[in-house]
Amino acid sequence: MPKKSRRFKVLQSKRKQIRQQPLATVARQPVVTQTDKPVASAPLASVPARKTAAATVRYPFVVAELRRIGVLAGIILVILIVLALVLS
Repeated sequence: MPKKSRRFKVLQSKRKQIRQQPLATVARQPVVTQTDKPVASAPLASVPARKTAAATVRYPFVVAELRRIGVLAGIILVILIVLALVLS
């Protein structure tokens, strides 16, 4: 069985780094120390869902491919209709 190519290993390591990146960018909660005065803490900013961004990045050519498939299907349908009219 052939070994994995070097190129595949590089791509795999890059994907792993991308998956681990959001974990490092998550905001940490401030350290709470005891004081005489109560301190109001600001709410943490919500982190947007990564799934929506990943879907747009992962499939950038879907719309163009669907359009091409639709055009080809339309052309084939027109050809079939013309052939049905001519041959009958």
